[in-house]
Amino acid sequence: MKPSRIFLPRFAAGVLLVIFGFATSVFAGPPLICHRLDIGDAKSLPWNGTVWNLSGNENYDIKNLAHDTLAILDSGAPVIVRMETLRRATLYARQDPRAAKELLTKLYQRATSAEAAGHPDALAWFDAGYLVEAYGQWFYKDPNPAAGIDGYSLVAKALALRGGKDPEMEFAAALITLMGPQQSRHQEHAQKAIAGAKNDPLLAHNLAGPYFGNQKQTVSEVLARSIAPQEDAQK
Repeated sequence: MKPSRIFLPRFAAGVLLVIFGFATSVFAGPPLICHRLDIGDAKSLPWNGTVWNLSGNENYDIKNLAHDTLAILDSGAPVIVRMETLRRATLYARQDPRAAKELLTKLYQRATSAEAAGHPDALAWFDAGYLVEAYGQWFYKDPNPAAGIDGYSLVAKALALRGGKDPEMEFAAALITLMGPQQSRHQEHAQKAIAGAKNDPLLAHNLAGPYFGNQKQTVSEVLARSIAPQEDAQK
């Protein structure tokens, strides 16, 4: 799989600072990995019920990862369910380099094939981009199969195809931009996600829940806290 020329190099420094970071930070781990989303009874990859667990279900056959993940994504799952599914897929993928590469390749080809056929698929671009960003936050000790690909640009492309009117995708983009080279875009995405939650019960529920990195704060409060310094600087 050859990345498109529009992709920008990724930088891991911000990720590593968060992973090994400071006690004063509101982030206790990479947000796309450590923050488990509440999807209720929606179907996703098998997982045990422990919130802190990052190893999944020990009985799951990772050889089926690409097939099982695509089956869920192709079922028309809401964006937040896709986010949680791709989070779980990333945690499994790090256990098997072949499975990691296969999943990434299939999601990328799925998006580019639709584009080449003249039917660009926003969800396909979103899935590929979100997986790339999740890989970037988790494969910090191992070779990253998505190295050199800018997943955020793919999520931004998906948002553009949605006409900029998808609060759950804005939420995903807000989590991606909590740290790293795209932090300057965080405020825009966070504000749109919070505003859009008024008409999206699943998004509202997840924003109102505790953020993994700081159980004393809700997800919405973490996003708002990230917005505040930028707003203060503009006064």
